[in-house]
Amino acid sequence: MRSGPAFQDVPGRVRLARFVTRREFQSQALFIVIAVLLVWGAIQVAADNLAESSGKSGFAFLWQKASFELGESLIPYSAGDTYFKAFVVGVLNTLKVAALGIVLSTFVGLIIALGQLSKSVVIARLCRGYVEVVRNVPLLLQLLFWHTFLLRGLPTVRQALSPVDEVYLTNRGLYLLSPVAEPSFWIVMLALAGGIALAVGLWFWHRKTNAAFRLWPWGLTIAVLPALLAAYVAGAPITWEIPRLTGFNFTGGMTISPEFTAMLLGLSIYTGAFNAEIIRAGILGVSKGQVEAGLSLGLHPGQVMRKIVLPQALRIIIPPISNSYLNLTKESSLGVAIGYPEVVRVANITLAETSQSLECVSIIMLIYLILSLITSLILNVMNAQTSREER
Repeated sequence: MRSGPAFQDVPGRVRLARFVTRREFQSQALFIVIAVLLVWGAIQVAADNLAESSGKSGFAFLWQKASFELGESLIPYSAGDTYFKAFVVGVLNTLKVAALGIVLSTFVGLIIALGQLSKSVVIARLCRGYVEVVRNVPLLLQLLFWHTFLLRGLPTVRQALSPVDEVYLTNRGLYLLSPVAEPSFWIVMLALAGGIALAVGLWFWHRKTNAAFRLWPWGLTIAVLPALLAAYVAGAPITWEIPRLTGFNFTGGMTISPEFTAMLLGLSIYTGAFNAEIIRAGILGVSKGQVEAGLSLGLHPGQVMRKIVLPQALRIIIPPISNSYLNLTKESSLGVAIGYPEVVRVANITLAETSQSLECVSIIMLIYLILSLITSLILNVMNAQTSREER
């Protein structure tokens, strides 16, 4: 039997470990109990206040008819539809500006990051100045600036600018050609889906057999040819509706409102400044030896950046840029200041009509929580995939 101070103290260490484990369990249990009591107390206080003010509680109001209109909507909506449908419109408008803002802010961030790393002193200083100025001006002020500029800096409908035929730019918005689906649209879509399925089958067969021919021209032909034949036989699947000046405004076509344009510009430019620093840090995180190795193989600097540096920089860029995307989604709520009908504005109008303050705030919190969790899930999957490829 071995003996010594280290072995004689084993029972004491076991007792100490059990004591620490017990204390940790007790502290966690106490925290849970306190949290539950606080939530229960908050619910009771809210219920008592609603009872004293004779306010109605619950979410049954969502199925009542709303009496307000919304400036723009991805789905048909008008006064007389339910509050639930109004919230759906608000969520879709939030998703629209957030998704486009993420894409544009990433593109802006990449351009500015590469500009800061440029060998040209002028370009580097200009890009650096952009980052410093935009990051230090509050987003709300930028949204107000763009909205005011679009409303006051652009001409009226009667004096509309037309940079391209059938495209008109005014202080009421941008009027474009609008696609209209014809009866043959779904026939062409089915033919396109069948062609894509055949192209995917060809890709699997080519990968399995290692056939000696270039895949992409044959795959592209097989994917597109059935849709072209269907369009030739059944007729054009899409026609274009042209905006026309009728009275005091344009009718027909597609309209992009000043509020949406101001939101998209403000979010993209503001978030792009933060993304630029994240992307620049990721690029600088790739060792110079990788760049030198690419140049020694005869690649020009653009190929080195595209094929060597950026793929390795992604593992550094994705985690912090996830927070940037989440902030962009949540900051879209500032659209209420310029009249963009996103979910917070819809909730504010609903609250004013129904006085369901607790329910409306709860809906806003739940919607943004779900959007943030979905965004985080997508970016975490991308990060895991990038890390796996890196290993």
